[in-house]
Amino acid sequence: MPACDPPDAPTGTATALMEVRSLSVTFPDDLHALRSLSFALQPRSFVCVLGPSGSGKSTLLRVIAGLLQPTSGEVRFPGREGRPRIGYVFQNANLMPWRTVVENVTLPLELKGVPADEARYRARDLIRLAGLEGFENSWPRDLSGGMAQRVAIVRALIQDPELLLLDEPFGALDALTRERMGHELLRLWQLQQTTVLMVTHSISEALLLADRVLVLTPRPGRLCLDLPVAFPRPRSEAIVYTPEFGELVRKVKAALGL
Repeated sequence: MPACDPPDAPTGTATALMEVRSLSVTFPDDLHALRSLSFALQPRSFVCVLGPSGSGKSTLLRVIAGLLQPTSGEVRFPGREGRPRIGYVFQNANLMPWRTVVENVTLPLELKGVPADEARYRARDLIRLAGLEGFENSWPRDLSGGMAQRVAIVRALIQDPELLLLDEPFGALDALTRERMGHELLRLWQLQQTTVLMVTHSISEALLLADRVLVLTPRPGRLCLDLPVAFPRPRSEAIVYTPEFGELVRKVKAALGL
């Protein structure tokens, strides 16, 4: 059994960007995905969510994004009405094959009625920051998996999101590309200073990227561990070989029952 030490529910605070309070989701077939889940996110933090398959990680992101209504509990954004600007990146890039890189990136702005010239200007700047300069007019079929995923991240960032939700964005990539994409994501996050909530199955990836790691129990998902990750930034792969990193890995594995 996982060695769980569920933290207390977050107390209300105007400094939090988001509060998840006693969140439960039960699907019509009586499948309990999440139960009494509570935590808070601070602005400009990078938080990773770990948990076994079926623990409700993707369900959690869908509720936060407003794509799914909870059975009980709530997601609150203190000090504001409604949700902040939210970007969402899935495991698969989901690029439109009939649109070029720049056309895929500008799609969210087009839907908001932003003039085409302004949308392309903003897109080209982000494309350059993501290391995709020169591929603006390429088709998705001509991109590697890592490049396509960078386009998907840029497409989310062009909306200037206050909260970026990432659902295993590197899960379909090979190990080397995944490592490179992790560093690329950190670089973009440090430039944009948005708040990130990322679902991953990789313990080392979570500990390398995040300020905090949240571990969920097997279904129905409850918060088993809320672990601060205090390594200074910028981080290098060298921290993986330190005793401090190994101790955090041990704690996460214990919470996962590994």
